[in-house]
Amino acid sequence: MAVKVHILHYLNQFFGGIGGEEKADVPSEIRRGPVGPGIALKKLLGDSAEVVSTVICGDNYFNDNAATVLDQIAAACQQDKISVLIAGPAFNAGRYGFACGEVCKALAERVGIPAVTGMFEENPALETYRKHSGIWIFPTSGRASDMAAVLPKMAHFAVKLGSRAEIGPAHEEGYFPTGRRVVRTDPVRTVDRAFSMLMAKLSGKPFETEIAIEKFDAVPPAAPVANLKKARVAVITTSGLVPKGNPDHFRMFNATQWHKYRLPADHVLRPEEWELIHGGFNTSYAQKNPYFVLPLDALNAVVGGAYGELADSFYSITGVGTSLKTAREAGREIAASMQQDQVDAALLVAT
Repeated sequence: MAVKVHILHYLNQFFGGIGGEEKADVPSEIRRGPVGPGIALKKLLGDSAEVVSTVICGDNYFNDNAATVLDQIAAACQQDKISVLIAGPAFNAGRYGFACGEVCKALAERVGIPAVTGMFEENPALETYRKHSGIWIFPTSGRASDMAAVLPKMAHFAVKLGSRAEIGPAHEEGYFPTGRRVVRTDPVRTVDRAFSMLMAKLSGKPFETEIAIEKFDAVPPAAPVANLKKARVAVITTSGLVPKGNPDHFRMFNATQWHKYRLPADHVLRPEEWELIHGGFNTSYAQKNPYFVLPLDALNAVVGGAYGELADSFYSITGVGTSLKTAREAGREIAASMQQDQVDAALLVAT
């Protein structure tokens, strides 16, 4: 007889039935058995799995006490011999999405428990957690009314995880692509598969590529600067140049944020005052000479000649592995900031 899969379910205060935003500060608690959407989950799991316990935590409380909550959840998993974690689904709720992602990440890394959750494609937590090993995220709509559609998929997948069954690729199982490649043996030779796809493409028939290529937007160029000699210019660097100590907690890969930093009054970049947070190139040279990634020396040499004036601040983001969604959002936000500062032109320097 197969061993029943033990599941722990994570919910926020709303789905846990405690209350809405006014209850977002309630501390975490662990209840035995299913709660809220976990009751429907129990029916979907049947005899193959059991929701042993449910963790309910206010969104604000988790954000302020993440380490404490994660320790509590890890201890509960070990006590109840949990096989799989199900978090949410979070739909388009940002704080709830990050809480679900962080709980999934912590259990996958700390105690080796695989985790499944659900999010809307525009939930900001999606790009942060979907590529972490041991986490699978299923697509949802932006509304909780989609619960009945996504729970069966998550329940079925959780049983597969708990029974250590082979997990298929994203397009077969239905989860968001994780970016991980798994070696599989195909009875049809590579050249024959490629030829079949080529013939299908040439004859206008449907086919599916084995390695999806991300499509990039065609971005029309901006209008030329009317008078560069009078223009106010700002600089953007994708090198992750930040003040010493990384006060804003930039990530080395897969950036989730950008920041605007004021230039030194004397426009001198001292290595002891700045550092580079970037995992995609050898930063040692630029660490010794930050002008490699923020060329204030060259810009100061031609100010008043080639262009009018340099803005008082520069913009920094980590370029390596950053998702297109994050990059688009950062671009819009940086552009708005520059417009507010009456910047006429932006210089994106090479990394």
